[in-house]
Amino acid sequence: MTLLEAKQITKQFGGLTAVDNITLTIEEGRILSVIGPNGAGKTTFFNVLTGIYKPDQGDVIFQGRSIAKLRSDRIAARGILRTFQNIRLFHNMTVLENVLVGMHTQLHSRLGSILIRGPSLRREENMARERALELLHFVNLGEKSDELSKNLPYGDQRRLEIARALAAQPKLLLLDEPTAGMNPQETAAATNLIRRLRDDLGITVVLIEHDMRVVMSISERISVLDHGAKIAEGSPEEIRSNPYVIEAYLGKGAAGSHTLKPQEEKTDVAEPSSTSS
Repeated sequence: MTLLEAKQITKQFGGLTAVDNITLTIEEGRILSVIGPNGAGKTTFFNVLTGIYKPDQGDVIFQGRSIAKLRSDRIAARGILRTFQNIRLFHNMTVLENVLVGMHTQLHSRLGSILIRGPSLRREENMARERALELLHFVNLGEKSDELSKNLPYGDQRRLEIARALAAQPKLLLLDEPTAGMNPQETAAATNLIRRLRDDLGITVVLIEHDMRVVMSISERISVLDHGAKIAEGSPEEIRSNPYVIEAYLGKGAAGSHTLKPQEEKTDVAEPSSTSS
């Protein structure tokens, strides 16, 4: 079943076309990757899907309804959540409090109950706390719920971002470079967590990722962007040997003699944080 369909999405910034007529179908219950070299438009495309940017052309259909003109908070309430390239935690709040912040779209107490801290508010707060602790245990942070998020190791901070996104009960989770900056052990743990998001929670996952060992091991389908346009789409095996993909990563003349190797893919694709990435 199709969960989301991006139809001919175009996004421009002045004279720069960051996303150029991209069409992408995301099927429910899948793990997909969006890859590409520097400036390919990957993060900008995520920003359009989540309402941070409005497309100049095209439409985004989620569960049969257009969301292209909705605010990002309304899109999140519909069930599309994301993480970012740069960690965006509330550093002076505890691990538990960070997850509770992510539940704001799921809380429904009336204003009167909030003002007088009535029984319905207290019940909702207790339920939210229990759910937040469950999510922290799911991402293996249950024992660190009372620590300040700024004191967590880097890999734990990445997992906390995912837990906070899970608090909003997503149907589709977009992960922007979820293993960036991780050591091999942290990367393996993050890869296993991504699989569990789909297998245990039933969440559809789309990730931007530069570590092709991760991409090739976890993705069921891969879309490749270059200069804002989609140049290829297929299984990991198809993408690895696609001449257009090899040329985009390694330059002209490489396609005839290369198949992308993990070390080439990881080294040559380090991408700075930018709206056109």
